[in-house]
Amino acid sequence: MSRFFRALVIVLLAASCGGGGGTSAPRDLDNACSILKQRPGYLRAFRAAERKWGVPVHVQMAAMYQESKFKSDARTPFQYKLGVIPVGRQSSAFGYSQALNGTWEEYQEDQRAFRARRNNIRDAADFMGWYMAGSNRSLGISLYDARSQYLAYHEGRTGFSRGTYNGKSWLLRVSDEIASRARRYQGQLATCNVRR
Repeated sequence: MSRFFRALVIVLLAASCGGGGGTSAPRDLDNACSILKQRPGYLRAFRAAERKWGVPVHVQMAAMYQESKFKSDARTPFQYKLGVIPVGRQSSAFGYSQALNGTWEEYQEDQRAFRARRNNIRDAADFMGWYMAGSNRSLGISLYDARSQYLAYHEGRTGFSRGTYNGKSWLLRVSDEIASRARRYQGQLATCNVRR
């Protein structure tokens, strides 16, 4: 039995040390310049989405921070029955943008992007730009209004138009934090030396 125990400990240690693949978040998530210096592909993805949809980089980054903390394989937590029996995740949200299955499929159909993946930063940024540009068209939300864009992103456009967020004090607090983060990221991006 001690051999089995030793082997189990070695396997667990090896699993905890490696295998992260590119799913780990960048360090110093409060600094936009640091994030983009660590992950130059992020800037290319955000810039491409900004050119295509008009959503500023700092707004995309603030929303993505809130949704996934820039982790490509982010998922919602499991739900448990009786506190111990897993019964599935809270929702189908996955990836950088935490897009739900149905909304992601709508995006793929609309953009003819059937090979797009939620754990690909370029696809996730494009999705976010697509969704926010749609909120701009249908609800009149400015592409620079990180707070309202996030509320529409979280609640869905119908929920936003009905004001469902007004009954969720935690969501109003989070959306204020996103607006503050977007302003901070915008100021940092104006001064840092990253390839544009």
